[in-house]
Amino acid sequence: MTARRLSGRLALITGASRGIGAAVAKAFAREGAHVILTARTQGGIEDVDDAIRSAGGAPATLLPADLTNFDVIDRIGAAIYERFGRLDILVGNAGILGPLTPVAHIDSGDWDQVIAINLTACYRLIRSLDPLLRLSPTGRAIFVTSGAADGRHAYWGPYAVSKGGLEVLVGTWATELANTNVRANLINPGGTRTRMRAEAFPGEDPNLLPTPEEVAEAFVPLAEAGCTLNGARVEAREWLTQNR
Repeated sequence: MTARRLSGRLALITGASRGIGAAVAKAFAREGAHVILTARTQGGIEDVDDAIRSAGGAPATLLPADLTNFDVIDRIGAAIYERFGRLDILVGNAGILGPLTPVAHIDSGDWDQVIAINLTACYRLIRSLDPLLRLSPTGRAIFVTSGAADGRHAYWGPYAVSKGGLEVLVGTWATELANTNVRANLINPGGTRTRMRAEAFPGEDPNLLPTPEEVAEAFVPLAEAGCTLNGARVEAREWLTQNR
């Protein structure tokens, strides 16, 4: 029997109720990790847990939470420490698209919501979970970015700024982690057959895009104890080809 690549590791995945987050949770569980699933919808993470169990995986730990309630993120860190004493893997996947509109027309409430979920919540996760990752022999953090972070996509203002800020945030943190046992990296899934992608590109044929399950396989090498990358930004398809 082939050894499972994440056996015995503890992983928290945000935005785990559907799409890429749900697929990553299932992939990690299949590779032997105990997964902690966080999303706003209790029913969604229960469905993912059911799928993990049906595939023979260990029952997940479910933490329904709205990540814009930043005090909840602090409590998540405390709860994980009390129950498990450490965290091996953090996947910061939760995100929203927000409005696609000219910068001068962005509603301030829409701006605040996108930045809160896509950027500030990630800072709060780092703040809450950095100590737990340092308690792991090989802590690994993976954050989901986007090609829109280059600032060259008209009408994508809030989303692009949130992902650009995330890249700087994770890069700064990774530099600070250089002499520790923790590694932090970014992954760009590229176009993927998700609800968000359909919202952004309503005329696109989804059958031409990879599924979340296909993209999720690229997260596994970044979560492994043997991964030495730190502060990297990887393209999911290229990275997966290199690590098959």
